[in-house]
Amino acid sequence: MENTNKIKTADEIKIKRKTSDIVFTVVFSIISVFWMYPLVMVLINSFKNKNYIFQNPFALPDEKTTVYGDNYVQAVTTKMDFMSALMNSVIITVFSVALILLCTSMCAYYVSRVKTWYTAIFYYLCLFSMIVPFQMIMFPLSKVTDVLQLNTPFRIPLVYLGFGAGTAMFMFSNFLKSLPPDIEEAAMIDGCGPVRTFFLIVLPIMKPTIISVGILETMWIWNDYLLPYLVLKIRYYKTVPIVIQYFQSGYGRVEWGAIMASMVITIVPIVILYLFLQKYIIKGVLSGAVKG
Repeated sequence: MENTNKIKTADEIKIKRKTSDIVFTVVFSIISVFWMYPLVMVLINSFKNKNYIFQNPFALPDEKTTVYGDNYVQAVTTKMDFMSALMNSVIITVFSVALILLCTSMCAYYVSRVKTWYTAIFYYLCLFSMIVPFQMIMFPLSKVTDVLQLNTPFRIPLVYLGFGAGTAMFMFSNFLKSLPPDIEEAAMIDGCGPVRTFFLIVLPIMKPTIISVGILETMWIWNDYLLPYLVLKIRYYKTVPIVIQYFQSGYGRVEWGAIMASMVITIVPIVILYLFLQKYIIKGVLSGAVKG
């Protein structure tokens, strides 16, 4: 009788789990549809004539409303120089993310292995930078970057390093604190110094966290509007979010077709990057959230 009751209880638990899984799947599927619908709307309206976008924004393009690739041609060939802005965004994002990943991973390794009062202070200062609102420092920041000539696409990554260090340090250091130092000690016994140990042993182990941090930083920097607008010389250098704003003329006329097309061009690279690397993101976030 006891065995029968145990089997029934186990079966009931399995049924309840399956039911809850189905419910969660349905609920989150519905949420994902609502979440993705604005992106689908942007894609649909990027193929419409601008005069029909507001008349019926939810309708699919037809023979009357479709302009095919004219909006994309207008976005790319406009006097706003969209392609130059796209190149500036690529340069800023690639160099900023690479600088953040390299510097913060090495710094997190040092902080997690060298336990002194000054490494603890430095770690908490990095975490403190995560809670300081950007609006509090944007005007002094604009002045400092002008004085130090950090207002070009190849120099602004130094500014992004300061703002992106907090999140990266938090995830890297917590991951390294949960990592036993036995492998590193074995490598040092074999003759590896700290630098070789980091690049040959530690860095490959950190791959999921590095990819997760890289994705988060890429999405932030690629879509950032305020920092480049304040820091860059807007007359010479613009990023994609800044150029999209300039599709609105001074008389209130808005080129909605070109805006929709430029938004699609901006979204596609990030979506592709996310789809290729999504299997590492949850794993990296969870490994970086472990309390050491």
